[in-house]
Amino acid sequence: MATGWGSLLQDEQQLEELARQAVDRALAEGVLLRTSQEPSSSDVSFILMHRIPSVNGSQFSFPLLMAILVVSYAPFTLFPSLVPSALLEQAYAVQMDFNLLVDAVSQNAAFLEQTLSSTIKRDNFTAHLFDIHKQVLKEGIAQTVFLGLNRSDYMFQRNADGSAALKQIEINTISASFGGLASRTPAVHRHVLNVLGKTKEAAKILSNNPSKGLAMGIAKAWELYGSANARVLLIAQEKERNIFDQRAIENELLARNIHVIRRKFEDVSEKGSLDQDRRLFMDDQEVAVVYFRDGYMPSHYSLQNWGARLLLERSCAVKCPDIATQLAGTKKVQQELSRSGMLEVLLPGQPEAVARLRATFAGLYSLDMAGKDTCDEQARGTSASNQSHRAC
Repeated sequence: MATGWGSLLQDEQQLEELARQAVDRALAEGVLLRTSQEPSSSDVSFILMHRIPSVNGSQFSFPLLMAILVVSYAPFTLFPSLVPSALLEQAYAVQMDFNLLVDAVSQNAAFLEQTLSSTIKRDNFTAHLFDIHKQVLKEGIAQTVFLGLNRSDYMFQRNADGSAALKQIEINTISASFGGLASRTPAVHRHVLNVLGKTKEAAKILSNNPSKGLAMGIAKAWELYGSANARVLLIAQEKERNIFDQRAIENELLARNIHVIRRKFEDVSEKGSLDQDRRLFMDDQEVAVVYFRDGYMPSHYSLQNWGARLLLERSCAVKCPDIATQLAGTKKVQQELSRSGMLEVLLPGQPEAVARLRATFAGLYSLDMAGKDTCDEQARGTSASNQSHRAC
């Protein structure tokens, strides 16, 4: 039965029942995370226990079976978010511009060095990344194919006249997550609306399968590498709660007969190798593409892991992303891109793309105390990622 939104939002009992149904549907659809208590396992564990009390000297044994749930539903909104169609189309139109901008930054070694010079002096993590970048450039880049799987994060700004404007908060250039779970979420929201009898609203929820699109990108890189027996190497964390999101992409690749092997940085350090042509091998299997779902935070690296990252970057496997693209996603680069005229330098002869990009910029200010520089009044903010705020 259809329910008015006003009365629904005030009916706590109905909301609780609706939430229970939504959670059940999310579990059925596979909108899942491993629990924080068991981040390395997807099993439902059963523990057999025996309680043996003593009563007047007699022993009694009671077998008890206790289940420990190690997967749960991923957080999601009870209702879908309303997105104005014009803003959705704007986000579609500008995404290629952002991708090209990130690529232009990653290929401009001088821009990266100049922009990150102050950050490198103060931040060891960025310094380590940039040191590997310099080593790779000195030796010579072994692979000319680069793969970027970028995720743009937006918020809506309400203008003085009441209209909404699309403002990009950041663009994630490494380990961009939730493409797999997002592919399953529309079915959950359709179910919620159908339960409420709001079938017309349910029909307006767009189908979305980003895991297929992400897999298509990896598949194209694998194809360009040119070895039918080569594997995709997914660099994963040992304690990975977001495993099901990653598996969705792996399953899409397997449907194309492209096999994925999951390894940690430590595994690469122990069993990874390069041949004389810098082809990458892992457990004697040639690797065509390295897909990073780890390596975006300082805590992900030990001295051993830094060595593994250098080995991967030196190889002729296609990296997703290569280390220059990861550097292009730092906040200092984001701040520099907001300066007046900078987009024109990086994207020469593309005034339409520059205008589309600037239309999404939000306020951004430097943390450099010496210069006290702020963003240009005409071009505030931009879209690179904050390395320390990334879901796996």
